Amino acid sequence: MYGKFRQLLGVLLAGMVGVATAADEGKVVVVIEGLKSVAPAEWKEEPVSNRMRYAQFVLPKEKGDDRNGEVIIFKGLGGSAKANIDRWVGMFKTADGDKIKNPKVKEIKVAGVPSAYLDVNGTYLFKTAPFDPNAKAMAMENYRMLAVHVEGETIYHIRLVGPAKTVAKYAPGFDKWLESFK
Repeated sequence: MYGKFRQLLGVLLAGMVGVATAADEGKVVVVIEGLKSVAPAEWKEEPVSNRMRYAQFVLPKEKGDDRNGEVIIFKGLGGSAKANIDRWVGMFKTADGDKIKNPKVKEIKVAGVPSAYLDVNGTYLFKTAPFDPNAKAMAMENYRMLAVHVEGETIYHIRLVGPAKTVAKYAPGFDKWLESFK
């Protein structure tokens, strides 16, 4: 009986907040546009670090990298796909300090919704408070970001970011997860 209660609670939570752990399987289900996808087992869900975040996961670092990667999901933030892609590209510089030119952008579908998918790498200009104009950026070399702008009834931003080797390790699972919303 207790197991069924936990499973029902997981389903109810998924409907309310969009992210829940499936009790019997220990899996995290993410809901976007009313469709669900189970996060890869290697992703470690953690409490959101601020109220702008819908969900976040830590992806253990690849051998030789100094930091973990992370998947961050934002829900309900504004801006067009182009404006957000331009902003995300602006978070990176080349090794010479120049702006990134010709980043890889393609159209995909997430939860049946046409979405813009960015793949960019270089020196990541990380800010703990990204929308604060006075926040200082910390330059993190050899980083990569896969970022998706999903523009359905609600706008979602999904970003996988971290050291390039770590992101490369998790990129296939990230792509498969994006394709699996049902």
